[in-house]
Amino acid sequence: MAQITTALIKELRDKTSAGMMDCKKALTETNGDIEAAADWLRQKGIAKADKKASRVAAEGLVAVSLGGTKGALVEVNSETDFVARNEAFQAVVAEIADLGIGAGGDIDTLKAAGTKSGENVADHLVALVGKIGENMSLRRTDYLEVSDGVVSGYIHNAEADGMGKIGVMVALESTGDKAALETLGKKIAMHVAATSPLALTPADLDEAVVTKERDMLIAEARESGKPEAIIEKMVDGRMQKFFKESVLTTQIFVMDGERTIDQVVADEAKTLGTDVKLTGFARMALGEGIEKKEEDFAAEVAAAVAGS
Repeated sequence: MAQITTALIKELRDKTSAGMMDCKKALTETNGDIEAAADWLRQKGIAKADKKASRVAAEGLVAVSLGGTKGALVEVNSETDFVARNEAFQAVVAEIADLGIGAGGDIDTLKAAGTKSGENVADHLVALVGKIGENMSLRRTDYLEVSDGVVSGYIHNAEADGMGKIGVMVALESTGDKAALETLGKKIAMHVAATSPLALTPADLDEAVVTKERDMLIAEARESGKPEAIIEKMVDGRMQKFFKESVLTTQIFVMDGERTIDQVVADEAKTLGTDVKLTGFARMALGEGIEKKEEDFAAEVAAAVAGS
């Protein structure tokens, strides 16, 4: 039986960040083998994580990472907003966002990407669950790239540098001055954060969304009792309004209340003396679409009493 020294325990603790007693037990179980003990602790973390996996994780952070002509957004969820203020959690989210650029928007590629810890992203999050004590997960990622120009970003309600509650990226293709393009891109990104457009252009709108909107407007118009021919014209007019308000390029710029986003980009192109094209955007709001479980504390206590 190997001697479990203080130095050995400290080495394992430095390697894994686990508690002293956990390190001692791991080393005892593995006869002093550091690597085997680290695996034992990881497995223990996985066991803890499995117990928490059913909990709804709708808090956390959205983070952006920008690399000139490339950018990535990620959403990493936790159970409480308290964890979002945890520096260890923030450091992991920042690293995942940086890795997101290499993943190119593919969630499985990102989960398999190696982290500084030596683990891939998925395993590293599992280990973090064991340390922090909350369910957490990498929910989604997005990616934008231009051949020449900039990908700009904006974080709304920032919790730390590059991460917060809402993240936006905007892609501008142009040979123009990069600093000016960056400024324009950030302004448009702030606009996107405020207005949450459904698509870049009318052609990019989801057909199911358009059909649902049209059907709803037809149903409303028929309540007026007007002839079908009149109803059709009414609906066409309202659909045009829907497109203008829902599509980024035709929305009115929130910073001046006058020009469309298309006009804002065209005006900047004139100033720079070269073409500027808005080629894409991505917007993530923390927890959107996640159904949060409503906790009934009284019922929970009653159930616990009944089961005791």
